[in-house]
Amino acid sequence: MNSVTNLVKKMQARYGYAWVVLRGLVRTDFRLRYQGSFLGIAWSVLKPLMMFCVMYVVFGKFLRMSDGTPTYPVVLLLGISSWQFVTESASVGLRSVVDRGDLLRKIHFPNYIVVVSATMGALISYAINLIVVLIFALIARVQFTWCVVLLPLNIIQLYAFTLAITLIMATMYVYFRDIAHIWDVLQQLIFYAMPIIYPLSYVTDRGGILATLARLELLNPIAQSIQDIRHNFIAPETQPTIWNQFTNWGIRLFPIALTVLALWLGVYLFRRNSKKFAEVM
Repeated sequence: MNSVTNLVKKMQARYGYAWVVLRGLVRTDFRLRYQGSFLGIAWSVLKPLMMFCVMYVVFGKFLRMSDGTPTYPVVLLLGISSWQFVTESASVGLRSVVDRGDLLRKIHFPNYIVVVSATMGALISYAINLIVVLIFALIARVQFTWCVVLLPLNIIQLYAFTLAITLIMATMYVYFRDIAHIWDVLQQLIFYAMPIIYPLSYVTDRGGILATLARLELLNPIAQSIQDIRHNFIAPETQPTIWNQFTNWGIRLFPIALTVLALWLGVYLFRRNSKKFAEVM
């Protein structure tokens, strides 16, 4: 019992101040994000909803890229909300060190907190969107299964990989401001390349080389975790995942291993360069 108490005290002594700063930054950033706008925090829900409406009309109705199930609109909304979390985290987070440069020079606290704060703010918006998705799922009479208990693990993986790429880009942005423009283009390419606005089954059911390439998309941790979120939350019977498309455990665990490796690399690069940030800025 004493050893546990001592461990808790050591953790509080080491990370207590960082935790207080993180909470303060997350609260401040979230309040300022929609300050001055008429609808305020409602925009965190309206943006993915408006994008969903456009994508559903264009791809679902006109191009008929649907899986043909009643749950497709909810699955589409869930995918767009999940991708919105990734892009919001990365877009705000990559600039966070430079934008908070004056604060980092004046107050001594771990630099990584400003990046984590940006991703946590996006995570709060994502949580709000998940509640909206749940409401739509109830309206659509989605039949939930025991798989929903795995949803937190899927979200943790998506957050971990998002934090990894955000740490890497935040480090690079300090030295190369072109990273922001490259990311603006890259995120559009990734969005249309991954099975977010189109069902993965739309391609896999056709067979051939395209079906093989579509399954290989699941090796991407973002695509894999979003498909897992859709599968476990909304449609376990219709959503292809790496777990039901491959039998080899090496392939199944590859995205998770890549997530761990990317997070280690992001933390390593950020910590290695964080002492030079003040000089460079």
